[in-house]
Amino acid sequence: MSTGPAPVPSVVPEVRGAHLVGSVNLPDAGAVFGAVSAHLGDRLRRIPDGEVGERFYWIQFQTKRFDTVAGLSRIPVEPYYLRGIFDGRPFQLDAGVAAGDLVFPDLGYAEAALASYAEFARLREAGTIAPHIRFQVSLPTPAAVIGAFVVPGDRAALEPAYERALLGELTRILDGIPHEDLAIQWDTAVEFALLEGRIEPWFAEPGTAGVLTGVVERSVRQAAAVPDDVEVGYHLCYGDVEEQHFVQPADAGNLAAVIGGILADAPRPITFFHLPVPIERDDPEYFAPLAALDLPESTELYLGLLHHEDGVEGARRRAAAAATARPRFGVATECGFGRGPSERTAGLLDLHAAVAEAW
Repeated sequence: MSTGPAPVPSVVPEVRGAHLVGSVNLPDAGAVFGAVSAHLGDRLRRIPDGEVGERFYWIQFQTKRFDTVAGLSRIPVEPYYLRGIFDGRPFQLDAGVAAGDLVFPDLGYAEAALASYAEFARLREAGTIAPHIRFQVSLPTPAAVIGAFVVPGDRAALEPAYERALLGELTRILDGIPHEDLAIQWDTAVEFALLEGRIEPWFAEPGTAGVLTGVVERSVRQAAAVPDDVEVGYHLCYGDVEEQHFVQPADAGNLAAVIGGILADAPRPITFFHLPVPIERDDPEYFAPLAALDLPESTELYLGLLHHEDGVEGARRRAAAAATARPRFGVATECGFGRGPSERTAGLLDLHAAVAEAW
């Protein structure tokens, strides 16, 4: 692993386009759409609403929905809190309750998407948002929510029940937003904790090939749930709790394995993949597993190599190393930046523009 500038590779990177993972620290969806369009309008193909409001800490707000479900309860220990807001105690099925009998409330994703799309459509009509840009809705995978918030012994039973509820939210989104305006992003993070052995899988023996098989099977189901006339992509993530990965990836091997599995088995085209690049990884070895991917010309690849700590210089150093494996890609931050300080937002948008050429 390099700690200084990497050797100049023989391939010059072609950096086209930028991608926003989801969360942006601005007051509301209208502010996000306006700021992003002003800074990055010709670099983007889709814009999220910033995951404003209760969604600011990714899936944590789902625990408040779980608190309302009869038959689910938190384990009986002293509460502990993330940022003093979110109770971290996991949930378990109550004695004698079948997971299939649980009734989940509205999960909040469809309600937020439909409200934000109305603002998106208004600003596009006013000329603020370019006509080619789609509205991006970021959804967590069911495994993310179940793996994060449910005790290990109940995860296998609860995953199908929560998956039905989440796909119900997706159906409402698909019914309420014109398909030609829509892109769905599946946020795939807990799956890498499973692959890296940080969370015990409930669908395969730990450390076996069955874990990757189960991750890919779930990802393929998510792709299949999105109609062909709606874009679909994946944000692959190694976690971002208080700006820290749950483990630092040794290289992009597990990321490449998941991408390859999805491309091989998905029943529809995949529009884009986004994956993280840790700040210290300016060595070609990190990116080497990506070279073998048979990535279709129509599938966009975004590398999360933008970091506020070292700006344009660090991003270009990591881009040069990435080009040894994939000469053409777009750029992004490793994860959303809605939980960072608000004064960082404009500079991060400008960093995207400085590193990426327009499409």
